[in-house]
Amino acid sequence: MFSFDTFVRINSFLANGYRLIYLNLLWLGTTVVGLVLFGAGPASYALAKYIDRWFRCGEQPPMTRTFVAYVRERYWRSAAVGWIYLGAGTVIVTNVFAGWNWYVQMLNVFALVAFAVSLFYVFSVMAALELRTIRDTIAASLLIGFGSLHWTVIGGTAVLALTFLMSQNAFPLLILFGVAVPAAAAGLITRVVYRDLEPTARQWRNPTHPTGDDARKPAFTVTRGSTP
Repeated sequence: MFSFDTFVRINSFLANGYRLIYLNLLWLGTTVVGLVLFGAGPASYALAKYIDRWFRCGEQPPMTRTFVAYVRERYWRSAAVGWIYLGAGTVIVTNVFAGWNWYVQMLNVFALVAFAVSLFYVFSVMAALELRTIRDTIAASLLIGFGSLHWTVIGGTAVLALTFLMSQNAFPLLILFGVAVPAAAAGLITRVVYRDLEPTARQWRNPTHPTGDDARKPAFTVTRGSTP
């Protein structure tokens, strides 16, 4: 017979699985309500932030209310990030399959890899790092992705393998979990990366203050837990 501790672990595993399913349904609902163009970016930011607070900070607030609050938190900025990636992805994929020269196609294949790495982390970066501009956010996602390349490869491989297995053997599960699978993988990776960044965040500085004094502010900070 199973011990009590085993039953507790099974219950916790199933509860976490249900939580990921519900987060994916919230993402789908928000994306559809926003007609994709106005919903995908904010929904992805809200999903990334909830998972970051859950995995890194141990918070598990009420999902629906918190998710909606996160959607509204940086709505236009996250929507703009979504538009940038949608436009860039469309151009890159079109050039890969319809490029007029083979070297243009090859360049776009490399661009597609960088695009995928950045997309994997960009909303997590928005959720956890307080950066000033969208350009800084995209740059940070690339730095984290390629700076932790071994984790990126492991996480990406795990996501692709799990997605393939579900698509071949349990397609309904793929629909239920959906984007929660890569979001959870990114959350597991960034939990380690951001913990390593916290002691060094204050070492990143801006240029000299325009008034001429030595007062300087950190270029970014790693946010800790706070639930709306």
